Amino acid sequence: MSRIKEFTKGFIKENPTYVQVLGMCPTLAVTTSAINGLGMGLATTAVLTMSNVVISLIRKLVPEKIRIPIFIVVIASFVTMIDLLMHGFTYELWKTLGLFIPLIVVNCIIMGRAETFASKHGVFDSFLDGLGMGLGFTGSLVLLGSVREFFGNGTIFGYEIWKVKIFLEILPPGAYITLGLLSALFTYVGMRMKKRGETK
Repeated sequence: MSRIKEFTKGFIKENPTYVQVLGMCPTLAVTTSAINGLGMGLATTAVLTMSNVVISLIRKLVPEKIRIPIFIVVIASFVTMIDLLMHGFTYELWKTLGLFIPLIVVNCIIMGRAETFASKHGVFDSFLDGLGMGLGFTGSLVLLGSVREFFGNGTIFGYEIWKVKIFLEILPPGAYITLGLLSALFTYVGMRMKKRGETK
């Protein structure tokens, strides 16, 4: 796989949210608005990219039997840094996202990429994998948050777009319904891309 494909695979084809259905707790809980989705997505991207790089660097030094605890220590260290940075510089967003920032430690996207990719590949490829998957995750949360905010409050990023408000969109059922529809769209587009690639 070329490095461009490696970097972009998380955008649609292997999108962690809509295709792989990973990281559902923050996805459903914090996407009541686009800004919440952007904040959580960027925090996860930073942790994913940095932990992928470090795990790739130490992969040959880590004994096989204790690799998971060591991966968790690496990930938890970066989550703590991001948590403190957000507390210091984006306090209102940090308060809104609440418990979900520390819970990035156990986000299955990050553990999954550490185990299946960073522990088996070089530093630069792991960096691209982490950044691409993180940006795919961020885009997913911003898209879901924008749709829910648009239909629920009539705004996007706080700017009023229309007056109609469908309160259901802000509630948990709205998250599930919107996520299901977007997942179907991404799966359809991914299948079309795969079919087009096979016919070339």
